[in-house]
Amino acid sequence: MPRGPRRPLGPGLGLWLGLWLGLVLLLPPPGAQGHDGRARPSDRAEEAGSGRAWTAFQGLRERLRAAGALSRRYWALFRCRVWPEDCGEEGEAPARPLGWSLPLLGQQYLDILTTWYCSFQDCCDSGDCRIVNNFTGLETDLRVRLHGQHLARELVLTAVRSYLELPRPDKALALSFHGWSGTGKNFVARMLAENLYRDGLRSNCVQVFIATLHFPHPKYVDLYKEQLTGQIRKTQEHCHQTLFILDEAEKLHPELLEALRPHLEHQAPTNPRPECPRTIFVFLSNLGGNIINEVVLNLLKAGWSREEISMEHLKSHLQAEIVESTDSGFGHSRLVKENLIDFFIPFLPLEYRHVRLCARDAFLSQELLYTEEALDEIAKMMVYVPKEEQLFSSQGCKSISQRINYFLP
Repeated sequence: MPRGPRRPLGPGLGLWLGLWLGLVLLLPPPGAQGHDGRARPSDRAEEAGSGRAWTAFQGLRERLRAAGALSRRYWALFRCRVWPEDCGEEGEAPARPLGWSLPLLGQQYLDILTTWYCSFQDCCDSGDCRIVNNFTGLETDLRVRLHGQHLARELVLTAVRSYLELPRPDKALALSFHGWSGTGKNFVARMLAENLYRDGLRSNCVQVFIATLHFPHPKYVDLYKEQLTGQIRKTQEHCHQTLFILDEAEKLHPELLEALRPHLEHQAPTNPRPECPRTIFVFLSNLGGNIINEVVLNLLKAGWSREEISMEHLKSHLQAEIVESTDSGFGHSRLVKENLIDFFIPFLPLEYRHVRLCARDAFLSQELLYTEEALDEIAKMMVYVPKEEQLFSSQGCKSISQRINYFLP
């Protein structure tokens, strides 16, 4: 992904550079040091006050000239650390004065400044320095912030952690999230980005594609294929660990799905590299949501608790629904037929109690006070299905954050 325009240097960085200049003014000028680093005594004493003044002026001029050269050298080194792609743009640096070396204290200041600047900027040639893989944070988010999805919580955490801890994976990890709108599919995809990359969805290593937004016109499918595969290759060249999120996957053109196949296939072993490339594809789809809801409803009616529902109850039903669907080419693609999707993950329909929790989280995220009555009122605003049982929110938790506005003072 192309790097955006460089941000202007802030006043904090200018202050640091000013301190640098003050530091180098206190350092002995180049040429005034021997090879052992000690100051050399004057060859002869000045014979007159005017001579001493002139010598002092000459010394100050040389010191300022050396300070300017040293400041430029500091800046060049700092620039190469922060923006390595610019290092070779201005040609070779001029020859340094005899006996010049970067003072140890200045080098330490350079290290401190680079660390400080890179704490909030992307300072490396790739996005790799911004990869964090915070599995503890991911586990906490899935447990605390995701409601009513015990199957997704367990499967996503186990699949992602196991894949990223493999020494040399031979294929990309492909996860396919299925369920009704508002059940948490996009929410979990965002959690992955936030916990695997310091910059979350803004990371250069993360790409999000929405079928109806990025690929809306079937007649341009050849152009879309080129854009999609080109962006995947470019991102993989930039980062050794990449995340691709494809929303509304059931609406992707069959040729786009076919274009993805080479990126999900098993790869032959290549020459050993210090960092083995890792890629995660996450497909988000409403496909299969109806059969998931039907199975869950029947199990609840039969006396099962929600937490007792397992993948064994849903796996075969979900895959059959995906494959047999006539409204989408996703189930008929070679991605599914050749078992290139590693996990089909069901997102269960949300109940009244889950909607209340979503409303509570919406208040807390905006640091707003709430009452139990307000949570109930918001939950009651949702439409529940089926008509007889009214167990499941038809929109899940979607639009909850907007609904709390009705209860603000």
